[in-house]
Amino acid sequence: MTATLHISQHPIVAVKLAQLREAKQNSKAVRELMRELSLLVGYEATADISVSTDNAYSSPYEQFQGAELSQRVALVPILRSGLGLVDGFLTLFPEAPVLHLGLYREKVSLQPVEYYNKLPQTPNADVCYVLDPVIATGNTAVATVNILKEWGVAGENIKFVGVLGSKAGIVQLQEEHPEIHVYVAAVDDTLDDHGYIRPGLGDSGDRLWNTAV
Repeated sequence: MTATLHISQHPIVAVKLAQLREAKQNSKAVRELMRELSLLVGYEATADISVSTDNAYSSPYEQFQGAELSQRVALVPILRSGLGLVDGFLTLFPEAPVLHLGLYREKVSLQPVEYYNKLPQTPNADVCYVLDPVIATGNTAVATVNILKEWGVAGENIKFVGVLGSKAGIVQLQEEHPEIHVYVAAVDDTLDDHGYIRPGLGDSGDRLWNTAV
């Protein structure tokens, strides 16, 4: 692990993650917990965003120099489970464009397959927050960063935000893209032969959207 991996140490994050892992939670509770965790981890992930204080504002008593974002921010959820993190980030960045990327993991090779890409022709962001609840094998995360770099975003301006990662998946991402900062609530040690994190939190897409069979 490196200095670009940020594992939340906040006790409320730990409590909500434990609640999210619980298999008995229904989809409504999963969506609510995912949103709350995205807001909490997102707060930590955005601590270094640039602001300017050039503009003058007026309080009820006098003028003051107020802070404004000086970078254009875009949110990049990886379909479909990444959608569970969008609402929390839109609380932080209400005007941010949401640029959807669709990738699924092929069942045999566990390699990502891109099936949807809603990036504009020309980059419209200085900083991209990639949103995906789980970094399992790391292959999808690596592929997403490749897509954004090819689109024209510098690696140091791509932040990967999730709820849970596997140790192997994060190592894979950091070996391929060592400059990418990763923000998660926790890291689990075990990745099984099917590419699932143990103890993990299950299939986040199925749990979010009530599609488990």
